[in-house]
Amino acid sequence: MSSNYDHLAERLDAVVEDLDEIIFEQLREASAEKSGRPADDKRLTQARRAIEKAAHLLRGRETVE
Repeated sequence: MSSNYDHLAERLDAVVEDLDEIIFEQLREASAEKSGRPADDKRLTQARRAIEKAAHLLRGRETVE
């Protein structure tokens, strides 16, 4: 059954993908520079998880798979 909010969930999925790209690029750069974990990594990862959870909730799912 399709939710009335699937279009919003899909938009949030796109934001998650954008964050993934940013996170991975920062990790690649930090690895190449051997500079350790990027300063924004934790914050971006937390934001990504929150957005992913919101997308699941909009689809009517209680928990993140």
